[in-house]
Amino acid sequence: MARILIVEDEAKIARFIELELIHEGYEVDKAADGRTGVEMALEGDYDLILLDVLLPQLNGMEVLRRIRRESDVPVIMLTARDAVMDKVAGLDAGADDYITKPFAIEELLARIRVALKRHEATAATPVAAASPEPDHHVLTINGVSLDVERHEVKVGDDPIELTNREFEVLKALMENRNVVMTRDRLVQLACGYDFVGETNIIDVYVRHLRSKIDDRYGIKLITTVRGVGYVIREN
Repeated sequence: MARILIVEDEAKIARFIELELIHEGYEVDKAADGRTGVEMALEGDYDLILLDVLLPQLNGMEVLRRIRRESDVPVIMLTARDAVMDKVAGLDAGADDYITKPFAIEELLARIRVALKRHEATAATPVAAASPEPDHHVLTINGVSLDVERHEVKVGDDPIELTNREFEVLKALMENRNVVMTRDRLVQLACGYDFVGETNIIDVYVRHLRSKIDDRYGIKLITTVRGVGYVIREN
């Protein structure tokens, strides 16, 4: 059965989660501060980590960044904050999912199962043999180019720094040029079909893209279709 590390400084919450996970058959360890959490995460052979955002010594975001330097173990963030920006920050830092306190234990257990299943499927995928580099698939619209293979975006010759999720949202819109994309569809394409967060997280990514591209270069790349979603229309 899977081994899970709980990094949570609130003893009652940690104990409650621990008992529920043990009841489900998981092996469980706990850490009550960020520094201990990092050490245990990197030294132990865990299948998943439940990580609180507000921790003593090292906060959850810093713990996550240090874990991601060395491990791709699934991480679900636990947070008392309901702000979309906090969720975006966690996902961009490498979290697989997040859940806001207070939460129903059934929902947490479901998210754990999804994260474990996804990680197992990824690990089971065979690595393809080396092959000659393919021609780059480059999407170009209104002066903005997106190189799918190189994971690069440029406006003219200027490179644009995007997070992974921002890149995926832009790619989805550019691949479906002139098609109005709903938030639900963009979440599926950018975050995965089993993503269970709110679709308004797409609004944050679009706002970031507009700040980095539209506002900076004085172009109108992404258009809002009120009540539906977003579209990139080719001029």
